Amino acid sequence: MAEIEKVIFMNMCMVYDHAGRVLALDKVGKSYSGTTFPGGHVEPGETFTESVIREIYEETGLTISNPKLTGIYHWMTGAVRNVGFLYKTDEYQGELISSEEGKVYWISGEEFLRKPLAPGMEQVWQMMHDDSASECLQTLTKNGIVSKIQ
Repeated sequence: MAEIEKVIFMNMCMVYDHAGRVLALDKVGKSYSGTTFPGGHVEPGETFTESVIREIYEETGLTISNPKLTGIYHWMTGAVRNVGFLYKTDEYQGELISSEEGKVYWISGEEFLRKPLAPGMEQVWQMMHDDSASECLQTLTKNGIVSKIQ
């Protein structure tokens, strides 16, 4: 009989404009901090798309439309598999407002990559920009974190 894993579902969205800017979040938290894209946990009863729309609104004040699924990012924390669905969209409306999650602001892609990024954001960035990379599994080994991107 196969072992059953506990799974936690999350999401993240790269909101971008046509001037080469992305919406960045300087995340503040005990377990996860650094520059990242907004996102969060899927709540019971939500579709994954509903969840990412809600999370982006809660963390940025923007209402996004038509988020496109671009990849899956997952890793183990003990016996729990954390699965993050990665989206991107250039369709949004509203006024940008920071939240308790951290400061949100527009920044060029080049500047974003020079920021102190949250763990795994290099791989997330790659999947957002490379149509051939749609999944990343990160594994903690005795030699550090190993990323398998496919």
